[in-house]
Amino acid sequence: MANTPQAKKRIRRNEKRAEINGNRMSRIRTFVKKVEAALDGGDKAAAADALKAAQPELARGVARGVIHKNTAARKLSRLTKRVAGL
Repeated sequence: MANTPQAKKRIRRNEKRAEINGNRMSRIRTFVKKVEAALDGGDKAAAADALKAAQPELARGVARGVIHKNTAARKLSRLTKRVAGL
C-alpha cells in the first residue's frame, strides 16, 4: 500500500492513464479490424479507404506512447501488402 502522498497520487494518475490508454488501444484495434473486414470481403476500394483511416490512428498511438513504433510499422506494412494483393 502506498504510504507517501506522491505514491498515492501516482496510483490515482496511473488508473486514469490506464483507462485513457485502453480507450486509445481499443480505437486503434477497431480501425485495424475495419481494414481486415474489408479485406475478408474482397472489396479493394473499401479496404484502401479503411487503411487510409487506420494509418493516422496507428501513428497517433505511436505519438502518444501507446504502441511501439515498430509494432505500428509492422501492422501498417502487413495491411498495406494485403490491400495491394487484392
